[in-house]
Amino acid sequence: MSNPTLGGRGQPFGVWERTVAGRYLRAKKSQGGVALISIISFIGITLAVAVLIIVMSVMNGFRSELLNRILGFNGHVYVAGGVLQTPERDPMVVRLRALPGVIQAAPVIEAQAMALGMGQISGAIVRGLSPADLKATEIISSNIVSGSLEGFGDGEYGGDMILVGDDLARNLGVQAGDALTLISPTGGATAFGATPQRKSYTVAGTFKVGMSQYDQAFIYMPLAQAQLFFGRDTGVDFVEMKLADPDKAVDMKPDVARVAGPASIVTDWTQKNASYWGALQVERNVMFLILTMLLFIAAMNIISGLVMLVKNKSRDIAILRTMGAGQGSILRIFFMTGATIGILGTATGLLIGVLFCTFIGEIQQFVEWATGAQVFNSDVYFLTRVPAKIDWLEVGGITGGALVMTFIASLPSAWRASRLDPVEALRYE
Repeated sequence: MSNPTLGGRGQPFGVWERTVAGRYLRAKKSQGGVALISIISFIGITLAVAVLIIVMSVMNGFRSELLNRILGFNGHVYVAGGVLQTPERDPMVVRLRALPGVIQAAPVIEAQAMALGMGQISGAIVRGLSPADLKATEIISSNIVSGSLEGFGDGEYGGDMILVGDDLARNLGVQAGDALTLISPTGGATAFGATPQRKSYTVAGTFKVGMSQYDQAFIYMPLAQAQLFFGRDTGVDFVEMKLADPDKAVDMKPDVARVAGPASIVTDWTQKNASYWGALQVERNVMFLILTMLLFIAAMNIISGLVMLVKNKSRDIAILRTMGAGQGSILRIFFMTGATIGILGTATGLLIGVLFCTFIGEIQQFVEWATGAQVFNSDVYFLTRVPAKIDWLEVGGITGGALVMTFIASLPSAWRASRLDPVEALRYE
């Protein structure tokens, strides 16, 4: 009669099966090759899972930071067209502000100009905005690094106070209280056509939103002064709307178009940044595919280790079979051997990846301190620090995918071991 503990009548994944699998994992010196491959498989899976979590979290953080800054700095829905040049504009803006989900609707003038500072010159984008709307733009009003908004918009035609991006101000060698000269290629209209406009302004303050694309280029000017400086008379370039939920911008467009009238042109932030966000999404998908392939390759190392283990343990398998162990028991033993490597590697990679993303700021500071080099240049990446945002649903998918890959990689060798003929295995022993 077969041993009920070893036979097919034993409990699947029971104590004795786990014990045998554990002993096979603790290879002796004679199976040094098997141990080495197991260690390589463990390290490969650990690094693949950790790198996949880190890279995807950094890309999520990069997208989130860009989205928050871009949508905080710019509008979510834009209204342009002939309606902005008529007396109906102000009532229309009031109606737009009354739409559900709209938190701001501001008339805006946006044009390019040359800025002359202390012996330095640079191109700039001048944005004309009313003082009330500028103060309501939280990403600007809450990130004033020098000076203040006091005096912005005061006096005739809004006064001569402007707000300058901090990086732009440093490049021009000016600070709060200094004079800054702006030159516009299109100024007031004359009998000889539009003539360049040149005027000196006082820097009321500087702002820093943490995105060099804006900190190095933008200047804010009172709307009335911008209309005068750029020769817009009483017109504006567009009405910029901000929503409580930017993801609803596309759904809001029909309501906005109805309120703005048939002469309006309504667009949203997804259209304005379509190519940029499309490229970012493609890059993210490609990176995920490449790193998943690395995880797959790391999981395949388990096959190599189990093949060698099955070959070295063929005598043990034959003895277990003759003692009454069923094919299912042998399959489960070697499956657990390979799966344990995958589980431990995945768990370790998960821990390393999450810890790295959690303390990525401190790690960046340490690397910069140790190397004396800037590892995340804001001029290249638009942000001043490495962002990381852990998406736990995505992390769960990565962890689950890694476990599935390692389980699948463990099955072929385990199945081969379970089909080993005891007679053939013991013939030459």
